[in-house]
Amino acid sequence: MNTSATPSPPRFDRLRIKLFLIIAGVNAVLAITAYLFFSWSFDRGVAESLKQADVARLDSMIATLVVGYEREGGWAWIVKDKDRWDDMSRSALGLPPRAPEEVDAKPGTPPLEPPVREYPLTLNRRLLLFDAERKLLIGRAERVVEAELKAIESKGRVVGYVGYIPRLQFVESVGRVYSDRQDSRFAALAAGMLATALLLGAGLAHWLTERVRAVARGTAALIQGDYDIRLGAKGQDELAQLARDFNKLAETLKATREARSQWIADIAHELRTPLAILRGEIEALQDGVRPLNPTTLGSLAQEVNRLSRLVEDLHLLSTADRGALTYAFEPQDLRELIEESVEQHATPLRERGLRLRLNLTSETSVQGDAVRLRQVFDNLMQNSLRYTDAPGELQVDMKRDGEDVVVDWQDSSPGVSANDMPKLTDRLFRVEASRNRDSGGAGLGLAIARAIVLAHHGSMSAQSSKLGGLWWQLRFPSYRGLHG
Repeated sequence: MNTSATPSPPRFDRLRIKLFLIIAGVNAVLAITAYLFFSWSFDRGVAESLKQADVARLDSMIATLVVGYEREGGWAWIVKDKDRWDDMSRSALGLPPRAPEEVDAKPGTPPLEPPVREYPLTLNRRLLLFDAERKLLIGRAERVVEAELKAIESKGRVVGYVGYIPRLQFVESVGRVYSDRQDSRFAALAAGMLATALLLGAGLAHWLTERVRAVARGTAALIQGDYDIRLGAKGQDELAQLARDFNKLAETLKATREARSQWIADIAHELRTPLAILRGEIEALQDGVRPLNPTTLGSLAQEVNRLSRLVEDLHLLSTADRGALTYAFEPQDLRELIEESVEQHATPLRERGLRLRLNLTSETSVQGDAVRLRQVFDNLMQNSLRYTDAPGELQVDMKRDGEDVVVDWQDSSPGVSANDMPKLTDRLFRVEASRNRDSGGAGLGLAIARAIVLAHHGSMSAQSSKLGGLWWQLRFPSYRGLHG
């Protein structure tokens, strides 16, 4: 029993096949169209040139007839002398005169050797002559309906007509001979064009689809989780740009995966620490090592509050990422919100040995959520309290800049390196990994502050402060700027 698989028929839904068929088909249509057009134009050109030659020969004959008519005063001279008509026709048609034996031979007696007759290729010798009333004088009456007439004019009036019957069949046969020769050449040219189109189409389709297949292979690798895949991006065309965009996507996905792994590890670490303290405290109480008193309960409450605050911050950030964080936008005086935050932290500032300088303008109305904006300034204050050495300084300036309200929040040393500056608003990022929990937070406050500022259509950027520490600049569109 033959178990070999039956070969599958070729698939025409492949991009390479489609490109090849499109390119080859278009070029085939162009080749056939060119062939038909050149053949048609050549046939028309041959027919037109033959017709023009006919007309030119008739003009010569008409000129001879006019001379004879004016000399003889009528058409009797040519009607009675058919040989003269024949000689005149031969002369007008460019034929040599009749041989003597043709002239002198008795009627019905053929010459010894048949004369060589050279008939023109452009005009049938069956010519007709009409008088001024279009009465047939010379020619066969049954051919009158086929004749085309040209007027014979003498001294400004029409004295007769020459009728000629284009030898259409003969012209067509002659044209067909030339056309057949040219058609073979045109056909060879069209075949060459078609063969070239097929070769170029096959090569172009292979070249294009190979690059597309490379993108497809890279995409399949990304789906499998291989973010180290990279594509060659040579050239400046759209496929090269697509390859560069693909490489950027792979780099972004790789960085995102690493950030996610680091994020999960950092969250686990941040949650593990308060949980470990709580477990240790509870086990000590269970073993009787520590007595159950207000001090112990205060320590437990402190760790529970820290854990609750961390979970709440994580929830807030995830809500902001989804765009589900709610805001109650109303006109707010930004100066009042900053003064409330400073007043609330007056005691911690004094205890940390930080001197405060405020320079706040009065035109600071913005459209915002008071609770969320106060949270921004509280987080900035907590950051300055944690990471500013004593004795130190905190300077807060606020001014109008066009249609914006600008808040400059600067503290004294220590500063932050240029490499760490862009990462300050990253989640769970802390400048010093070894910073202990007493002086450092979970690394979420600045990320939350930035999310809130962006939700208020503002911006938040960091740079080195002239005081030696960190300079945060916040921009909000003013309420007057929003509403004209």
